[in-house]
Formats: sequence, C-alpha cells, structure tokens
Amino acid sequence: MSKRMEALGMVELSSIAVAYLVEDAMLKASDVDLLVARTICSGKYIVMVGGSVASVEASLRAGREVSREALIDELFIPNIDERVFPAITGSVALEDSDKDALGILEAFSVTSIIEGADAAVKAADVTLFRIHVAMAIGGKGFLLLTGEVSDVTAAIEAGAKQIGKRGLLVSKVVIPRPEARLFKETL
Repeated sequence: MSKRMEALGMVELSSIAVAYLVEDAMLKASDVDLLVARTICSGKYIVMVGGSVASVEASLRAGREVSREALIDELFIPNIDERVFPAITGSVALEDSDKDALGILEAFSVTSIIEGADAAVKAADVTLFRIHVAMAIGGKGFLLLTGEVSDVTAAIEAGAKQIGKRGLLVSKVVIPRPEARLFKETL
C-alpha cells in the first residue's frame, strides 16, 4: 500500500458483470488502493478499497451510482485501525509470545466481519492476524486474533457486539493457551 490507510470502503454485489462496472467507477472516482476485488461464495462479488476518508467516500459514492439493482451491502469505516489491513492480506507474522490465547469471530457476512475486526482491535491490545472473507465458506467471514487471555476476551466481546448489532454473529470463541499446532492450521 502506497499511503497510510485512513478508511476502508467495500461493496458486495449480486452480479459479477455489474461488479466490474462498479469497480471501474470506484477506481476512476478517486485515489484509492484496491485491496480486494473478487468473486465470493454464492456467486457474489466484493470490491474493497482503502485510502483517505474523502477518497474512499467518493469511491463508494461512484460505485453506488452505477450498481443498479446489484448492490447487496456496503461498508464504510472512517478512521479504521491500521491493523485491519495486514490481516486482510494475510501479511501478519506471529511471535510465540503472542499466543497466550486465540480468539475467533465468525459472521454471516463479509462486511460484518470487517466491522467486527475494527471494533475488536480498538478494544484491546491484541494481534489480529487473519481475516478470511467468504472464499469456500458460504459467503461468511471469520477473524483470528491472539494475545493475553483478558485482552483476547475483551476484543472478541467488542467485535461480537458490533457484529451482533446487525444480527449477523455466527459464533465467538476464546481458547486460552491453545495447542501450538493449532496456529499451523490458521496461517
């Protein structure tokens, strides 16, 4: 990413063809970084961008204008925590000292897991190391974070509360002192 990400914007669409039109409009509208653009389960398509608050707002507005009836959901998070982006791209390295507890949140939608991730990392001193969005899991999303048991518990509760506001929480789990081999499965 070329610049500091201040905001995240995302659209979820029911038409792949319209999604390409939306993605083009979003990228032409302002100076944003394209973070994710791909098909997801159930034949949907997501476009996720990051950048300054104003540029992400302009990008989302342009995408909405051409989305026709294909817009399913959208997300805008100004002042997003910078730890969310590396977890989306899978570029977080863990130290053994980070692994006192493992927290998992699972949501019914991609947008809600991103909202939950932002709330979780803002609530406690944790390492958010993975956000998995909708591939091979029926359009759902999940996140993994680690840290001290009390911090992981606080983060998971905050994220679950945010996801629960939309009625999209599937599950929340905190595993104290997880078996080390469990982390090999999650990376």
